[in-house]
Amino acid sequence: MNSVLQHDLNNFENILEKTKQQGIDFLNNLENIPTSNKNSIDHSRELNELGLGSLAALEEFNERLAPLMVASSGPRYWGFVTGGSTPASIVGDWLTSIYDQNTQAVKAQGGVSALIEFETINLLLQLLELPKSFLGGFVTGATMSNFTCLGVARQWFGKQSGKDFAKNGITETINIFSATPHSSSIKTLSMLGIGSQNYTVIQTMAGNREAINVTDLEENIKNLSGKPFILISSAATVNTADFDDFVAISKLREKYKFWWHIDAAFGGFAAVSDKYKHLVKGWEGADSITIDCHKWLNVPYESAFYLIKEQHTALQIETFQNSNAPYLGNPLENFNYLNVLPENSRRLRALPVWFSLLAYGKEGFRDIVENNITLALHFGNALIEDESFELLAPIRLNNVCFTLKGDYNQEKVAQFLSELNDTGKVFMTPTVYQNKKGIRASFVNWRTTEEDIIIVIKEMKEVFSNV
Repeated sequence: MNSVLQHDLNNFENILEKTKQQGIDFLNNLENIPTSNKNSIDHSRELNELGLGSLAALEEFNERLAPLMVASSGPRYWGFVTGGSTPASIVGDWLTSIYDQNTQAVKAQGGVSALIEFETINLLLQLLELPKSFLGGFVTGATMSNFTCLGVARQWFGKQSGKDFAKNGITETINIFSATPHSSSIKTLSMLGIGSQNYTVIQTMAGNREAINVTDLEENIKNLSGKPFILISSAATVNTADFDDFVAISKLREKYKFWWHIDAAFGGFAAVSDKYKHLVKGWEGADSITIDCHKWLNVPYESAFYLIKEQHTALQIETFQNSNAPYLGNPLENFNYLNVLPENSRRLRALPVWFSLLAYGKEGFRDIVENNITLALHFGNALIEDESFELLAPIRLNNVCFTLKGDYNQEKVAQFLSELNDTGKVFMTPTVYQNKKGIRASFVNWRTTEEDIIIVIKEMKEVFSNV
């Protein structure tokens, strides 16, 4: 064995203890760590010949890189619908690295990690009150979840005319409808060869809405004269967390042939609350659903899952099967994750979610969701009370879309946000809503409290007075 490796092995317990303590120190000081910075890294560092060993590498990390880390998992990081890792999810994530399992086959001698994933999906279905007619699996994020779901939708579309797009490529235009799709869905259309511009934009509902106008949707459906199509709908749009009318869309399913996909990356968790579950009423009728775990489930990054109706499993295998690898077995005989997902090799992404669900249960996540929504409303009310700001849309869930008050302040929005983020006290992102420059704050972190609202409003007033 290499001498440096041998030394690390002999000193393993001490290495892990120092790393653990560093992690605890970071998390205990999270509220005081900046939410953003402008630091950079010198990329010219040369790779040494012999290696430093883990502790020396940790020392250099602490000197050069650790000071650059921001509090993206902290209570005032409101920019990207980013949750913060709960204690239970960190336990699951650490053990995922320690056990280092490859999640592939459900029935194989190579391990049981796929069975853990099966169990975790079942727990998630219970949390979200969705039927067991859905099968699911874990991917890195909403982009790959949308890619998986819409990849199968693409295969379904081809089958309607007896074609196998997975084997032979796309030979015709795929009809896709959507009103306010997330950018990851548009990126997915590009990756699937459909084309990021090749979808029909459906009108949104009248008033300050981002949801599908079902009347306009049906008019577009009629124009297809019976041809199949794919519908991408939303459970919480990015700017205003608006929801499409799933009950109305379900009724359209009774008259027309289409694949119904719901992007519910964060909005799907409205289902855990009795106060807000009406927003997803009817979503169980969809063919596929995208949901992120590193958002409102508050687990470490690279955790999302897809849900696809079991009736489409054959199409899913056709889309993602490893048909030319005999060592992987027959894709049609046993359900193997490597035949229904883009990736072959995957870490046990389900474990942080499994720990979280068992640790906190339905009530724990109900509390997180409802607390975040309450805080979003508090923040919105504070903005309304201040004469410097105005809401661009009603607060429907956990996103607050706002701007500087008065059209004459539109040119100051970017400067204001830049200087606000530079304080390191809060991080929010820019947006454009109904042709107005705006700012979006998203509440999903389990650590956020009313005190954070007070801190942010104070910073916002100070920054505004200087722009």
